[in-house]
Amino acid sequence: MLQGQRFAAALLDRDGTLVEDVPYNGNPDLVRPVPGARAALDRLRGAGLRLAVVSNQSGVARGLLTHEQVRRVNERVEELLGPFDTWHYCPHGPDDACDCRKPAAGMVLGAARALGVPVERCVMIGDIGADVAAGLAAGAAAVLVPTQVTRAEEVAAAPVVAADLAAAADWILGTPPQRPRVLVARTDSAGDVLLTGPAIRAVAAGAAHTTLLCGPRGHDAARLLPGVDELIEWRVPWIDPQPPPVDGSEIDALVKDLEARQFDKAIIFTSFHQSPLPLALLLRLAGVPYIAAISEDYPGSLLDVRHRGVDEDISEVERALSLTAAAGFPLPAGDDGRLRVRLPLPAGDRSSADAVVAGLPDGYVVVHPGASVAARACPPRRCREFVAGLVGAGHPVVVTGAESERELTRYVAADEAVDLGGRTTMAQLAAVLGGARCAVVANTGPAHLAAAVGTPVVSLFAPTVPFQRWRPYGVPVVRLGDPDAPCRDTRAAVCPVPEHPCLSTVTAADVVGAVAALTTRNGGGV
Repeated sequence: MLQGQRFAAALLDRDGTLVEDVPYNGNPDLVRPVPGARAALDRLRGAGLRLAVVSNQSGVARGLLTHEQVRRVNERVEELLGPFDTWHYCPHGPDDACDCRKPAAGMVLGAARALGVPVERCVMIGDIGADVAAGLAAGAAAVLVPTQVTRAEEVAAAPVVAADLAAAADWILGTPPQRPRVLVARTDSAGDVLLTGPAIRAVAAGAAHTTLLCGPRGHDAARLLPGVDELIEWRVPWIDPQPPPVDGSEIDALVKDLEARQFDKAIIFTSFHQSPLPLALLLRLAGVPYIAAISEDYPGSLLDVRHRGVDEDISEVERALSLTAAAGFPLPAGDDGRLRVRLPLPAGDRSSADAVVAGLPDGYVVVHPGASVAARACPPRRCREFVAGLVGAGHPVVVTGAESERELTRYVAADEAVDLGGRTTMAQLAAVLGGARCAVVANTGPAHLAAAVGTPVVSLFAPTVPFQRWRPYGVPVVRLGDPDAPCRDTRAAVCPVPEHPCLSTVTAADVVGAVAALTTRNGGGV
């Protein structure tokens, strides 16, 4: 043992920690070590630590396993992972009231005695809360290595969380962990990419290099995110709203490109109605050894961390941060978790953005009438009324929109507002929104871009998706629109209700009042 080393022994759970979890496995041929297990154990052995396995095997009590089958499986584990100094398993069921079944401390204490090591110099390593609880109850240290079955509350309660056995060995031996190369995937539109920004910063804080895989609709927003070192653009056939044909040669080229980049880990972010599993399959084919995602579908061996659907009442930002924490990338201290863009903007973007903003009136309000999904857009005639009402109340107005929305913005701006439709890049739009006192916008990318530059938002929110999930995050917000309209929670892309009542009922007076409330709160009236 190394002189002065903190720990003398490591006690490890078997199923889900050392080997893939096969429920009630009595067949040695089904034993599969988790990635990197042998190397991590050999490092511990090489440092002089003694090793023990402590495992619940209630299949014996349930009549699903024999002691002989447990012994044969354990022998196969040793063949694949090297020798352990002692083995301990509990054959009892959860109702047997024994003192050995984890989370009870009995097996941990017994293993320490068998090793001749004080329990306070032992560390328990496992994949669920019961493993951690058993170690702490015995007086040992404990490390949680989450898997797809680990619950979010178990991750939150663990004193130490390691992404894998290699990271657990780093912590036990006190060696600086090797920072991984991480691929983050968010292949939706600009707003989705922006909402994932805080989670990407969490990953970047613990990674050597962070690559973002995004779709063409999110590429310009992805360029503005802090923490992204590199972008890969791919139009994903099962997510893009106007999907291209599935091209086998294109998919083969993507897999080869990902394989060549040698990512250590991947984290897949999706909306609640999308599956991460098709992309996880491609990443496995590319040799990525560790993949995390939120999935309600059974992933088989496609995911190492399967984060189940978390609380429906949390935002997409908090949902993404929950996944990164479970994957071993908590938000770093000092990061408030709000949306953010790179500031100052890159030199070329900054000069062009400054030139656009310099020509705008003081104290302006932005009205953005378009939306990426038709069901979320406010009727153009209403938006034109909003502009007239705001100008009449003394607010200079700037109307923004994409290149494809030039006709819409010209109509909405009329002769009363500055029309920037089709005249701004994403970086320039960020600067325009950042200089505004308030933005009036539907649930679409510019709403989240406004939040990322700290601008209050009057949210014209169609209830086709939950407001709590998709609200502008981290800035003052006033929501307008009928939250109980018949389109509620339909996820409709085109409004299924005649006359679009959820937003057509919003009046100019409503918007003027909301802007007054937000601008008074943030620096006084006009």
